[in-house]
Amino acid sequence: MFPEFAVIPAVDMQDGQVVQLVGGERGTGKRYGEPVAAARRWIEAGATTLHLVDLDGAFEGERANADAIDAVLDAVDADVQLGGGIRTAEDAIDLLDRGVDRVILGTAAVENPDIVAEISEEHPESVLVSLDAKDGEVVVSGWTEGTGLDPAEAASRYAELGAGGILFTDVDVEGQLEGVRTEPVRRVVDAVEIPVIASGGVATVEDVRALRDAGAAAVVVGSALYEGAFTLEEAMAAVE
Repeated sequence: MFPEFAVIPAVDMQDGQVVQLVGGERGTGKRYGEPVAAARRWIEAGATTLHLVDLDGAFEGERANADAIDAVLDAVDADVQLGGGIRTAEDAIDLLDRGVDRVILGTAAVENPDIVAEISEEHPESVLVSLDAKDGEVVVSGWTEGTGLDPAEAASRYAELGAGGILFTDVDVEGQLEGVRTEPVRRVVDAVEIPVIASGGVATVEDVRALRDAGAAAVVVGSALYEGAFTLEEAMAAVE
């Protein structure tokens, strides 16, 4: 999936616009323009993978922003991983057939773990299970509902079901530009043999290096890039 450590820009979409939420809280989003423009900007800067999230879909439980997603798929030649509002195997397989490289399942995987195996059977290594942790617990439904699941234990379970990777988001530090916490990431990395993509809290290139050193295969970066804390080129150079 990632032959070498990857820095993946986030393109989170709400109402057809790029936004970044603070701490996963609805209504805290700052807007950054059109998704296609953002996607092109990151590809031109050297990104090989884009992380797309349909925030309306995540909160409402059904896919939205379809036009914006299709426009990005048409506009760029890159690996695309997409999450938000994907609740059924049919939804996921439709997206994979349309050109998405990996689908991200959060709530759907918690409510119906077998969906991971069902999709993976038809599209091996195409499922990233999103484990969003708040106060040490996996949360779902747009980070609004606790599950009682331990992130590392859940990661191991999904790896056994055929997940191609784990997307681990530390919601407590998401979007705050205050730095990362490596210990929660390391716990998940140690629990599985599939790639773990880290997300949440990245504020400096040192944070990017710290997540690589914690064993992550890649890192998703959003607010730090959009706010100009560092450039994508600087982040990529820091982990060469």
